Amino acid sequence: MSNAKEYLKNAQKEGNIYRDPKYVRSACGTAYSGILIALDCFLILKGIHKPKGKERKSIEYYQRNLSKLDGKILDSLNDAYKILHLSGYYDGIQDVIVLRRGFELAATIIEKIRPAQVA
Repeated sequence: MSNAKEYLKNAQKEGNIYRDPKYVRSACGTAYSGILIALDCFLILKGIHKPKGKERKSIEYYQRNLSKLDGKILDSLNDAYKILHLSGYYDGIQDVIVLRRGFELAATIIEKIRPAQVA
């Protein structure tokens, strides 16, 4: 997430708009990837393993498995997917408020699934 935030800083905010869509797309893609990496670890800890062979994970893979485990995380993932992956990464939305919400959702997901610290 720190890399994603750094990309966003480089996007040159003017009012409620980021001026450089290239950095916005990089930031959104990096933040969304961070969510998926955290979710992969979470699912493995819950005994759900990644698809085998040439199968690719999709948003449906995460939705299906999270629906069995935690509905609140699933809701946050669905919104983060729409904001960060679809609107931010693919469409290049540059709205500061919308992107801020996407980053908040990413941080919330990662914080909720972070294992308790071992003393």
